[in-house]
Amino acid sequence: MDKQPHEVAAMFDRTARRYDLVNDVLSLGQDRLWRRATARAVDAGPGEVVLDLAAGTGTSTDAFTTLGARAIACDFSLGMLRAGVQKHGGSGLSGAGVSFVGGDALRLPFADGAFDAVTISFGLRNVADTHQALAELLRVTRPGGRLVICEFSRPPVKAFDVVYTQYLMRLLPQVARAVSSNPDSYEYLAESIRDWYDQAELSQVMQTAGWRRVAWRNLSLGIVALHRAVKAA
Repeated sequence: MDKQPHEVAAMFDRTARRYDLVNDVLSLGQDRLWRRATARAVDAGPGEVVLDLAAGTGTSTDAFTTLGARAIACDFSLGMLRAGVQKHGGSGLSGAGVSFVGGDALRLPFADGAFDAVTISFGLRNVADTHQALAELLRVTRPGGRLVICEFSRPPVKAFDVVYTQYLMRLLPQVARAVSSNPDSYEYLAESIRDWYDQAELSQVMQTAGWRRVAWRNLSLGIVALHRAVKAA
C-alpha cells in the first residue's frame, strides 16, 4: 500500500476523538489484554526511560511507568497527541511520568542511545518505510536495550484465518461506520492488516535492520503477535 505520511497523519487526526472507544469495541476488549502483555514484555524498571512510538492518545504508555520508569509518548498525529494531553489532564505531562512529543518514526527527534527500551504497538504497519523505522528505533536505543513490537499478524490456523479475514473485510468496516468519528480509516485498517508481514517475515525484517535475539509469541490465536529483540551491547 502507498502510505504517504501526511495522509496517514491526517487520517489519525480525524480518528482521534473516539479512537480508544472504537478500538475497545472492534477488538471485543482484547486490546486491553494486548496492552498488558506489551507492558510485561517491556518490563520497564525504576530509573529507566521508555519510548512508546506511535503512542496515539497515550493509552498504552501509562502501563510502562508502573514500576517507576519514565515514558515518552511519541506520535506524528498531533490530533492524537492533543486527545492524549486532554485525557491526562490537559497539561501534556501526566502524574505517572508520561510526556507527549510529536515526532516522525523515520526521523525521530531523540539522541542516539537515549532509551533503555523502545516499543511500538499497532503503528509499525502504518509507516512508509518499515526498515528505516526499525533502524531509527535501533539508533535511539542504548546498547543492550530492548525493543517490543505489538502488531497485527497472521493466525497460523488456516480455518481461523479465513473467519478472521471475513471479519476484517466485511464486519469490521460496518461496525466502524456505526461508532467511529472517521469510519474510512477502519477500511484502511483492514486492508493494511492483510497486506502486512506474518510473524516470521517481520522477524527477518527486524534482523535485517540490525536487531538481535529476535523472538515472537502469538496473542489471541495469532491475530496479534508480540515481537521482542535487543540491541547488541
